[in-house]
Amino acid sequence: MPTRPSARENTVDGVLRRSARRVPGRTALRYGERVWTYRELDEAVTGAARVLLEHGLRSGDRVAAYGHNSDAYLIGFLGCARAGLVHVPVHHHLTGEDLRYLLEQSGAALVLADPLLEHRLPGGVRALPLRDATGSLLERIEAPPGTFTVLAGGPDEGDLAQLLYTSGTTALPKGAMMTHGALLHAYTSAVLALDLKETDRPLHALPLYHSAQLHVFLMPYLAVGAENTVIDAPDPYRILELVSAGHADSFFAPPTVWIALAGHPGFATRDLSALRKAYYGASVMPAPVLERLRARLPGLAFYNCFGLGAPPGRSPGERSARWPRSSARTSTRGGRRRAGGRCCSWRPGSWTSGAARCPTAPRAKSSTDRRSCARATGRNRRRRQRPSATAGSAPATSRSATARATSPSSTGSRTSSTPAVCSSPPARSRTSSTDTRPSPRRR
Repeated sequence: MPTRPSARENTVDGVLRRSARRVPGRTALRYGERVWTYRELDEAVTGAARVLLEHGLRSGDRVAAYGHNSDAYLIGFLGCARAGLVHVPVHHHLTGEDLRYLLEQSGAALVLADPLLEHRLPGGVRALPLRDATGSLLERIEAPPGTFTVLAGGPDEGDLAQLLYTSGTTALPKGAMMTHGALLHAYTSAVLALDLKETDRPLHALPLYHSAQLHVFLMPYLAVGAENTVIDAPDPYRILELVSAGHADSFFAPPTVWIALAGHPGFATRDLSALRKAYYGASVMPAPVLERLRARLPGLAFYNCFGLGAPPGRSPGERSARWPRSSARTSTRGGRRRAGGRCCSWRPGSWTSGAARCPTAPRAKSSTDRRSCARATGRNRRRRQRPSATAGSAPATSRSATARATSPSSTGSRTSSTPAVCSSPPARSRTSSTDTRPSPRRR
């Protein structure tokens, strides 16, 4: 019988540590000309944690990350987790008062910044370059293998790992307080529902400050021990180049990026047979684009990822076919797979070699079929709009609406904008206690 890991193993950085023990020599991450094995990446994370603690930071301090995609960005995030610090991702397009507000509201004690963006930071903010500069985080952790030892102590699964801020389109941004345990349950659901395998070669092109790319794809893929490639931005030429070279067979992007790929001249001329999994979300895939992708790559499996907060519509091409309810658990070669279905909420120990599902782990709720979700949403909307029975009395509250509003998984997905694929107790997020402003009423 495999032993259950300790509470300190059930942390975000513990995901990488277990993979490093299981497949130490396998390639974990590619960025540009830099290649990291799982052992090297794990040692770099320990080194980053020591560098951060040498800056006088204490457990629970907030560290903002203000930069583009890179290996240093991922190492900074995992280094914060290993040191017991709270990571605060910041949109790299924020400037001026928007940037100042987020840094002040989060209480960031240090900012990990790309050198080219450091001049935008408000005065008086402590900053440490992430890379490409003298004394940067990446430069200070470059050391012979075995230089850094495992840190004593560390965070527990109930400790905060990250403050994920909303975009602030309807009000000032608010931070969702994500614990290590909440993120680990999300990773497990992503692995199961999105069919993530250690033999995959995923390409990560969307911003890592966003929860979708970091928490639904990159971190779960590190958990299963896959070979990951990170690029700066979703450039169609670079994406097609990596796919044709055999460095990528799995890719996640919104339909706008898939439209650009299908319209690129290289799409018709390059050998793209290596691409096996196409993930998309945030919007429906236009039928002409879907048909062109299928005609060019008949073996490509499509996965529609969507958040639990708002059920998406379907494109005409998607509505033309009837997909079985059990499609989430069946083969998708040459077809389309709908992410969802009933998933077990496993303990992270199931990712270790030879481990089995924890018998005490709760079973997650089924992900609601989109048509049923749409019907429930319309029904609840009509109930909310129904006038109260007596004047002056409080309107009746829909039972299902109350359950949805208080559901931990729905709260987390709505606040953090994560395209969650499975309900996962106890993935609970709370509004940051430092934000004293009342939440705006949702319409």
